[in-house]
Amino acid sequence: MSRIDRSHDGTANAEAASDGPSASGLGGGGGLERLPGGLAMLVLLGAVLLAYFIVPFAAFLLRTRGVDVAATLSEPAVQDAIVTSLVTAPVATAIATVFGVPLAYVLSRASFRGKRLIEAAVLLPLVVPPIVGGVMLLTVVGRYTPIGSAAAALGVSLTGSRAGVILAQTFVAAPFLVVTARAGFDSVDPRLEEAARTMGYGRLRTVRLVSLPLARNAIAAGIVLTFVRAIGEFGATMMVAYSPRTMPIQLRVSFIARGIDAIVPIALVLLAIAVIVVVAVQLLVGTPRRY
Repeated sequence: MSRIDRSHDGTANAEAASDGPSASGLGGGGGLERLPGGLAMLVLLGAVLLAYFIVPFAAFLLRTRGVDVAATLSEPAVQDAIVTSLVTAPVATAIATVFGVPLAYVLSRASFRGKRLIEAAVLLPLVVPPIVGGVMLLTVVGRYTPIGSAAAALGVSLTGSRAGVILAQTFVAAPFLVVTARAGFDSVDPRLEEAARTMGYGRLRTVRLVSLPLARNAIAAGIVLTFVRAIGEFGATMMVAYSPRTMPIQLRVSFIARGIDAIVPIALVLLAIAVIVVVAVQLLVGTPRRY
């Protein structure tokens, strides 16, 4: 190799050595200078949205320092709202689970005419405004509808009652269970089910012993998400059952009557539930691994 070639190779190797640590984030400098070219801009753009998420939480928590949380939470109306939400949301979640998991499995495994329409029907409550969902429910279970009248004749009111709250919560929250559970069933290798069938297992036994255990994390995450969506439901519940009040409805009533300080304690309860749900979902689903 000539002297010129050796000189050229040495320069290239020196440049590669100087660029390598910077690109990998192992070399000198710190912060964004250590990121590969172009990635720093993506980090900055993402940081803007992340700050938009974090700053309101921080400002809200600072606001709580001047509020008598215990006094507000001891008010009968607030306690009734908390009890109503904590009673109705689990019931709505249980209903969504009992009926949603089978529907999710059918949508994952079966092929039939009209499947696209059923999938669209499942997604419909997710895309329509909740208040519109409440209006649609009223056209079915309202006091003067056939179903509502029949229920009233039996002594069960489907509006203005906890039953109405559960109906509204189930309508808006159940799709989260179906969508999440279906994703879990989609991730199960059908060959495992086929192997179980060749061993003499029936369809239901295969689902119980193979499909459900393998999809349990996704189903559990769907249950948690359904619960938090139900407990935070406002629009549809307001239309179907304004009373008894749930926490979101009581929050709105308190805000109109006494301003933002009056709703801080209720918001803290909802925030605590949300934090617990986020942690639960992270533990159940985890963070995707990089290979």
